[in-house]
Amino acid sequence: MDAKTEPFRAVPAEVRPYLTELVQRTRAVCGPRLTAVVAVGSLALGDYRHGRSDIDVTVVVESPPPATTLRELADALDHRQLPCPAAGLELVVYTADFARVPSGEAGYLLDLNTGAQLPGRAAFDTAGAPSFWYVIDRSVAHQNGIALYGPPAPEVIAAPRPTDLHTAIRASVREHGDGEGHLADNRVLNGCRSVVYCRTGRWFAKRDAAKQVAAAEEDFRPLIEAAVRSFERPRAAALPLPAPQVRAFLAWVRARVDENAAAVGA
Repeated sequence: MDAKTEPFRAVPAEVRPYLTELVQRTRAVCGPRLTAVVAVGSLALGDYRHGRSDIDVTVVVESPPPATTLRELADALDHRQLPCPAAGLELVVYTADFARVPSGEAGYLLDLNTGAQLPGRAAFDTAGAPSFWYVIDRSVAHQNGIALYGPPAPEVIAAPRPTDLHTAIRASVREHGDGEGHLADNRVLNGCRSVVYCRTGRWFAKRDAAKQVAAAEEDFRPLIEAAVRSFERPRAAALPLPAPQVRAFLAWVRARVDENAAAVGA
């Protein structure tokens, strides 16, 4: 395996050809503006599950490309043009000046969702967009991002400030507490991941975080173990979880996150 393909050894074999083509198309469209392509999310944390997980990618460009170039990139990576082997592709484009500086803003030039199990979306304006997903993803990218093209992820994507990150985590917990549009198992496991981050200052894979919380919190152990079993199935075969227990768990998560935020002055 040569230097051009070496980074792809860090991602599962099922998605390597797709990511190789994604990088090639991104380079072709962005040209010399392209600074980096980074795998984030479950790929970066080593918990990608084929048939369940999304592919999350962050693209960094040195200067803002014309709107036509961003549209061309969205079209080139659309599932209908480049079929995504995962549940879907979630790709975000930032300028290098934005990505290199800690921020609590969404800040993207393009936010693309496409795939067999994702509602198609190509957004070019952050107005009205919640910022917390992007802040958390940049934190994961800084810690564990896999550089598929360009420098190591920490050199191009800054870690958010603690106050901004805790604000984002709290917003994420509220979103999952509401539950709309999210699988119950994912709500529980993201809650576990948030608690473990607050306790350790590091992001863990969902199942690893779940093991830590289940081991420490006996009352929630059956629910968390059920969520892990469900997460190991395809999305369409996810197991139902008792709604009152999910709500109670996420209320507990929210209290733990609030306590940690207060302790660090966030």
